[in-house]
Amino acid sequence: MLDWLSLPSGPLTDWIYTVVGLVLLLLAGDSLVKGAVNLSLRLGVPALIVSLTIVAFGTSAPELLISVQAIWDGVPDLALGNVVGSNTANVLLVLGIPALMAVMHTSTCDTRTSYLQMMAGTLLFIGLAYRSKFDWLSGIVLLTALAAILIHAAISANRHRKAGIAVEDDLEDLEGADPDLPWPKIILFLVLGLIGLPFGASLLVDGASNIARDYAISDAVIGLTLVAIGTSLPELATTIMAALRKQADVVLGSVIGSNLFNLLGIIGVASLVGTIPVNPTFFAFDFWVMLGTSVLLIPFVFMKMDLTRIWGVILSALYLGYLYVVL
Repeated sequence: MLDWLSLPSGPLTDWIYTVVGLVLLLLAGDSLVKGAVNLSLRLGVPALIVSLTIVAFGTSAPELLISVQAIWDGVPDLALGNVVGSNTANVLLVLGIPALMAVMHTSTCDTRTSYLQMMAGTLLFIGLAYRSKFDWLSGIVLLTALAAILIHAAISANRHRKAGIAVEDDLEDLEGADPDLPWPKIILFLVLGLIGLPFGASLLVDGASNIARDYAISDAVIGLTLVAIGTSLPELATTIMAALRKQADVVLGSVIGSNLFNLLGIIGVASLVGTIPVNPTFFAFDFWVMLGTSVLLIPFVFMKMDLTRIWGVILSALYLGYLYVVL
């Protein structure tokens, strides 16, 4: 993608792109959280619903850009590995690291519906993968499922908007929420976040990928690990800022919404761009790891458990173990 941005490339500049991309991701993540929370306040919509849409889709933009680019470049394994690896990283890494910094009171969040939608989307994705390819038909099925979920979210948002006062009271308790924040500033926060996240991810992933290629790492492994981590950094940046602001609903909602959009939206769109063959190795390990990490969210969704630092250690350790096995 650096060629598209007309930026020079080289050993030193690749390291510079990686560092600058990381800093940009952190700043854009903070901006997006501020904009999303205040947008939900002004519209009378719960922060959870906004995180399932604007935040989740915005932070998934890098995966979409990279997956489409991978199809055009003739490396579909990287596109599929990017999404599968990113969903695994979202649960283990994106939730694990923020939990090490601050306890997230996920017990107060009602994410049951969105979680069930994510699990259904995951099973649909794996089921379609048994066709040995994701083609235009798979793309239509996935995008139709995504459209149905968005319609359901819009209906839920309308119900909450009618609740009005109760929603506003809840949001005013969130750190960083300003009921008097002008619309231009809200829009500016959102725009800076949505532009900065994919641009920062592009710099970081391209720089890091070039560095990795110097060590002769394959495209498939890069997709599952380095690119997946890089494209998950927007989610990580967003969840770190939200965790420090004590916004557990934004944290959990962003991960669930991002995973949904990765499977249904990104592969759905990429399948319309070109056929993605499914390498049998994905069935041997990676699909089931992705499904298993999704199951790990059950205690926080249905058993009203908080995401404590102990859980942060467990999730982070599991991700390090996953990287060890893949590499």
